Amino acid sequence: MHSQRVRNTTATDPRAPIVSTLDAAAAPAGEASCAWREARRLTDELFACVRPEALRARPVPERHRLIFYLGHLDAFDWNLLAGNERLPAFLPEFDRLFAFGIDPHDGALPDEPAAAWPPEEQVRNYVAGVRERLDRRFADEVPVAGSRRSRLVDAAIEHRLMHAETLAWLLSRLPAQDRLPPPHVPSPDGRAPEPVEARIPAGLVTLGRARGRAGFAWDNEYEACRVAVPEFGLDVHDITNGQFLRFVEAGAYDDERHWTPGGWAWRLASGRGHPAGWRRDGSDGFCLHAMWSERPLPLAWPVYVNQHEATAYARWAGRRLPTAAQLQRAAYGATGVEYPWGDRPPDGSLGRFDFQGWDPVPVGSFPRGASAFGVQDLLGNGWEWTSTRFGPLPGFRPFDFYPGYSRDFFDGEHVVLKGGSPRTAARLLRRSFRNWFRPATSFAWTTFRTAGR
Repeated sequence: MHSQRVRNTTATDPRAPIVSTLDAAAAPAGEASCAWREARRLTDELFACVRPEALRARPVPERHRLIFYLGHLDAFDWNLLAGNERLPAFLPEFDRLFAFGIDPHDGALPDEPAAAWPPEEQVRNYVAGVRERLDRRFADEVPVAGSRRSRLVDAAIEHRLMHAETLAWLLSRLPAQDRLPPPHVPSPDGRAPEPVEARIPAGLVTLGRARGRAGFAWDNEYEACRVAVPEFGLDVHDITNGQFLRFVEAGAYDDERHWTPGGWAWRLASGRGHPAGWRRDGSDGFCLHAMWSERPLPLAWPVYVNQHEATAYARWAGRRLPTAAQLQRAAYGATGVEYPWGDRPPDGSLGRFDFQGWDPVPVGSFPRGASAFGVQDLLGNGWEWTSTRFGPLPGFRPFDFYPGYSRDFFDGEHVVLKGGSPRTAARLLRRSFRNWFRPATSFAWTTFRTAGR
């Protein structure tokens, strides 16, 4: 692809932290600046966990090689902000090369050779150049809350925070010899609570967010609408590895009756007989590929599976996946609270989120984070699959500065997820936030719970 060299503004070691050449005192002031710099720190620390020779690896077949993401985060910032600020381009070919990720259809995997990407040093020089120019421009003034400029900065921050999570997913699939784990405390196992169902009474729930409300939100979060939800039952806890193990041991992966047509087609094409993160340990048991190590299957942790597997389990159990409206009702009822537990900001006593750890913890570890209906872990510990296809809410209008962010995925092939994972930033835990993946996505930290009548 591109081989043009750019000015070297990094330290001699190309893997040194990427910093602007500006003094910290000249960096943009205010809360937005602090959040932006913290988001940069989080992603820089992740790249520091990758050995240089592994940057051209593709740990997940459906996604780009890691070196793409090294350039993408700052290319996104530049492409989003430079035009609005009328900054002159300094390496437009890299602006284009690193502009967009990929979301291939099943079977349509990227296959470009590793050598097609520029050298690491060039990518790091480009990143440093972007940061120097943006920091210098944004040092001049603080964006006015609610202004277009403020929205652009918030979009850059949240985009990077999303990648601080997705990069962790990708790194978790690298071979151990390609990684440099940071100091960390492994998550404990434990004994899961007995499965129990909560009864969610019939009532209204608000989906989405009122336009004009203070604070940033993505275009797919608008407009607010009220939906009536009939009474239903819902698991208090996410399905655990221990519960899902019974599904595996019952031979349900090989029983077409439990699968949707699309799920069964995926099952046959993939040859999968258990979740992607599990590995048979040579006997009758399984090990789990956790973030930084392999360990005996932690039976009390939520199981991480794709939506095809979640749907098959629910059918096997005589139940179904909840809709997005049902999860929203179970979490917030018809009230205006921002979080399942109320309006108190998220903290470590209420759930497993906001980069507190690398792996989940046993379900039921945060009873103080339960909703008014007693449902637990509705935020954190794993994104939750729903049966709802991702689409626009009534009154949807695409962002003029990023029209394809949501609209490109209103294709009937993506599914809404709610909640969050251990590596989901606190600011993404707002009640209107919606995540989405294809049903066959198997590398993300996605779990589920089942619903009944």
